[in-house]
Amino acid sequence: MSSRSTGFEVANVHVPVLLDETMELLAVRASGRYLDGTCGLGGHSLAILERSAPDGRLLAVDRDARSLAQAAERLAPFGDRVSMVHADFRDVARGLGAETFDGALVDLGISSAQLDDPSRGFSFRAEGPLDMRMDQDRPGVAAELVNRLPERALADLIYQLGEERASRRIARFIVASRRRKPFETTTELAEVVRRAVGHRGVGRRGGRGLDPATRTFQALRISVNRELEGLGESLRILARHLAPHGRLVAISFHSLEDREVKNTFRELGASGFRVLTRKPVRPNETQIAANPRCRSARLRALEREAA
Repeated sequence: MSSRSTGFEVANVHVPVLLDETMELLAVRASGRYLDGTCGLGGHSLAILERSAPDGRLLAVDRDARSLAQAAERLAPFGDRVSMVHADFRDVARGLGAETFDGALVDLGISSAQLDDPSRGFSFRAEGPLDMRMDQDRPGVAAELVNRLPERALADLIYQLGEERASRRIARFIVASRRRKPFETTTELAEVVRRAVGHRGVGRRGGRGLDPATRTFQALRISVNRELEGLGESLRILARHLAPHGRLVAISFHSLEDREVKNTFRELGASGFRVLTRKPVRPNETQIAANPRCRSARLRALEREAA
């Protein structure tokens, strides 16, 4: 998303991660037709519209209605050059019909606006409800997983989606705690996870300064939002909707996403597409110093060959 947790605010203006690198690989041009599948607050969308002036068009999609509304205000000066759609880009991809694009972007991280709003329940640093839904119109919050999953299923979820080696111990602590009182807030869960893992657990994973609750919260968020479900399929669909020499750019923020993007692009690279990034583009030291949240970003791109 253009407002992923990797973006940051400078003088109240949102700056997306790897903005210049993304625009270069998208090769935005005048009169082009583009798709921003994860619009967020509209940072990448704004750059696409500016670079495709005077008549380039953009389909801006996001499943977070609150973020999309803010993006719509920001992009309003571009008039009918931009169309806003409240939806999951994976659903939009399946319904594109015969539409083609000169470029498509998916930025797969969580937004700063979502992360920094305690009421959304994404952060373990501030108290809020255990929600974690990007699309708050959909059912299914994180509290339901934490309070209802059997211990083994909960451990498997934390291990598989959080890559947390202490998952069984964490699940055991969670189940013991919820027998006394169901979890309601982010801080309640974070404290139990910290007790289960302890500081030694952080050191063993080499995550100096990494909060012990980080991986558990990641796992719950991925599960609640089905972040990996259908990702590869959706990327393949978007690639097939590229015009000749059209480009698809994906930005991921954890190894599970990046692995899916890499494998999908490698597969497409053998069937009419050219992978443009032999290795993922990463933020440089200056970018990380200005915005530590962007340190895990990985950008990959491919191009559809001429028909």
